[in-house]
Amino acid sequence: MRPVCFLSIVLILLSACSAPAQSAPALTATPLATQSLATDKVVAAAPTPLPMRQRWPFGDLLPYVTQSGDTLPALAAHFNTTPDALQTANPGITFPAAATLQPDQPLNIPANWVPLMGTPFQIVPDSEFVYGPGQAGFSLRATIVEYNGFLSRYSEFADEKTRPSWEIIERVARDYSINPRLLLALVEYRSGALTQPGVTDFTYPLGYPDPLKMGLHNQLLWAAEQLNQGYYGWRSGALVEISLSDGQLERLDYWQNAGTAALHTLFGAMMAKSDFEKAVSPDGFGATFRQLFADPAKLAVTLLPGNLQQPPLELPFLIGKTWGFTGGPHPIWGDNTPWGALDFAPPAVGAGCGYSTEWVAASADGVIARSDEAAVVLDLDGDGDEHTGWVVFYYHMGNDDRAPEGRKVKLGDLLGHPSCEGGRATGTHVHMGRRYNGEWMPATGPAPFTLSGWTAHPGDAPYKGTMTYELPALRIVACTCVTANNSVSR
Repeated sequence: MRPVCFLSIVLILLSACSAPAQSAPALTATPLATQSLATDKVVAAAPTPLPMRQRWPFGDLLPYVTQSGDTLPALAAHFNTTPDALQTANPGITFPAAATLQPDQPLNIPANWVPLMGTPFQIVPDSEFVYGPGQAGFSLRATIVEYNGFLSRYSEFADEKTRPSWEIIERVARDYSINPRLLLALVEYRSGALTQPGVTDFTYPLGYPDPLKMGLHNQLLWAAEQLNQGYYGWRSGALVEISLSDGQLERLDYWQNAGTAALHTLFGAMMAKSDFEKAVSPDGFGATFRQLFADPAKLAVTLLPGNLQQPPLELPFLIGKTWGFTGGPHPIWGDNTPWGALDFAPPAVGAGCGYSTEWVAASADGVIARSDEAAVVLDLDGDGDEHTGWVVFYYHMGNDDRAPEGRKVKLGDLLGHPSCEGGRATGTHVHMGRRYNGEWMPATGPAPFTLSGWTAHPGDAPYKGTMTYELPALRIVACTCVTANNSVSR
């Protein structure tokens, strides 16, 4: 799945791409796996029923300890309350309006009960969901070879060539920025293909029986879409409940984390209640992950610090040039959240995907961490690792003159030419997104996407939206057209 792009011809074609606190409510089950605090780990028995929270009185103050990536609006959504109510319940704290909160900060949350709340068991920390610093030194290929199971000898046709299993998993992990360990553990949990040599039916490796999604690659692409929808939906506060395949609803536990919300979303999309409850329990997928690798909680690292700020970035073309703002906030990769990408098209190249001699320019100093298959990844911390710190992702980059991997660049240096290469583009343009420590950043939210002083704002649908400049007050509107209303200059 690649960024989707649209077509419009107006003389030329431009395109958009495609601490001290009271105890948390008690947990009950029969037999019981208990928690005394919202942040305690569930103690597993065998078998382990799902722990559930007891109902608390309306108006109580519930204890919560902030997690990496929390924001005030998202917390309010998770706890079915409002940002103002959170501020009132914590008078000694000044909350940033939208920025990330400092991790490990104790808060009081006004109690609002909702039914159908799911398990508080956290399957994986967020740093074991994204493809970030927690995966340093992990070799997917070596792991598959070492287990010597079915996957070690499996290959299939994917992305225009036959590829071994490790390469297929790595490509999906890279493109969606999802931990390859997690994807590998999913394949093992659903098929046993990592550790067992005699797998006889691998038509639907993840157990999602859609004839249009047969094979390892297609199953992983579908799963990655569900996973990112859950992760970034919980992160933003847009997702608070999920539907299971049998139509039943689950309200995600208020104290849940984004990585676990992602797995709930995936399992809910393909499982009815009994199988779903098994999958999200300590004896489900989490047990498979622990057996293959380690207790995921012991692998946790902090992903997003408090008050995360985007470093200064410039528009992706040369000074003195004017390009079109052709795509407002939309999916960075695939067809789902987050809406973190912006599109810019160069001056006239003729109809369709014409060749452009215009240059895409580096938006900041850095080093090219990756340059292949229509992508250039600019690593701003200079360590050459695209999974740590801030990176800028440029897509639909032509093969000609594309800056090679490893090159150190300065702000404004030439990276290559915009094109239609990669994905499903119908017009020459460049598609831009950002990551921090492996986490895709939405265009709006805790670290707004700002280029040369222009800040992005979403529309009511992907690709729509605006960019505004504060002084003087200016505004452009995303459009696959050629007008003054969507032109922007450096």
